[in-house]
Amino acid sequence: MKVLAACILVLLVGAASVDASCKPVVGHFEATLVFPGQGHCPSDPSAFCTSGRVWGGIQGNYQFVMTGSVSSATLGGPASVLFFTGRSVVFLKNGSQITGTDTGSIDLPMIGGQGGFASLITFGPRSQIRLRGEFDPDAATTSGDYIGSMCSE
Repeated sequence: MKVLAACILVLLVGAASVDASCKPVVGHFEATLVFPGQGHCPSDPSAFCTSGRVWGGIQGNYQFVMTGSVSSATLGGPASVLFFTGRSVVFLKNGSQITGTDTGSIDLPMIGGQGGFASLITFGPRSQIRLRGEFDPDAATTSGDYIGSMCSE
């Protein structure tokens, strides 16, 4: 009987901790490179920016600007992998926008890498999505999928 009571207590505590203001999101994205000095991209020649769309649990258009980077070679990793930070702005279909801090890594094909990347975008204290995708420098595109949770703040 004590085991059954303990199991019920665990289930009740777990159910109480579910935040109704958060919803899981899953979807896809695709973007094209935006060259330095065009659109939202700074005029710095080393700027890396993209602009595209998201669909699925989050719907709208987005812009990304890389704000910093370091080669993983400085940490003993392969020279083709770049760790980065950036800013992502999503212009939602309902007219609002959300801004997030983007952190991740990309394996640059231009220096022998395979083009894969993964990142985490944090939107405020409780919302975040994880992305994984491919960068094609010949087509100047990125594409992939995301999964995460968006919460009312």
